[in-house]
Amino acid sequence: MTDSILVSRDGALARVTFNRPAVLNAMDFEMGALWRDIAHEITSDDSVGAVILDAAGPAFCAGGDVIAMAQSGAAGADVTSAAHTIHDGIRTFALSDKPIVAAVQGAVAGGGLGLMLTADYIVASESAKFVSKYANIGLTPDLGVSTLLPAAIGQRRALQLLLQDRAIDAATALDWGLVAEVVPAAEVAPRAEAVARFWLDNATAAFGQAKRLVRVGADRSFEANLADEAASIGARFETDESRARVAAFAAASSKSARAAGAAS
Repeated sequence: MTDSILVSRDGALARVTFNRPAVLNAMDFEMGALWRDIAHEITSDDSVGAVILDAAGPAFCAGGDVIAMAQSGAAGADVTSAAHTIHDGIRTFALSDKPIVAAVQGAVAGGGLGLMLTADYIVASESAKFVSKYANIGLTPDLGVSTLLPAAIGQRRALQLLLQDRAIDAATALDWGLVAEVVPAAEVAPRAEAVARFWLDNATAAFGQAKRLVRVGADRSFEANLADEAASIGARFETDESRARVAAFAAASSKSARAAGAAS
């Protein structure tokens, strides 16, 4: 059993940790298959309410382990098959109803960008760096990079990373919208957990459905999205949780209105 990805649970919180720090958490064939299996396991588990994606060591992820793949004697067809396997995991996590926060403590390169962008909310260290490097070694984007990167930062900025030997720092990543927050290194893990706990302490299922609507909606017609929105809000309205929260919201609004009337 490989330990290249670790999974732990704390109640409804699942933590997925890339664990090949010696190779900057780059994914080889075995790790890619494990990633896919973990994605299906977690997203099909109704007891999971939120997910933290993080990594061991100084780097978050260097993408696919092309050195290991080359040394294994793999053919192009083998690399294509491995990409499909990893893509399955990315798609499964990204289109699920589980809200995911990534804790990015260090460098992100190549396909690591796509794996990072599988998360819905990204907390990065002030020292984090982000770089493509695909074309530098004669390869093309994979692991969702050609789709997820321009969706996050726009096509022109995505092309700046993909077509130049350019690394951006955390401040630029924040300005571009690649990450949601930048914090000191020591605060990355606790801040990411605080984000996940916020979801869990509130209506985490509703946050998860909101994430799913946005992710899935990118590839559908406006009409299909409206139909999904209508069905989703109706389903949520019928839950005991929503009924209680709506009632509390109504009571608080009424109290505020009475206080405002008395003040005037």
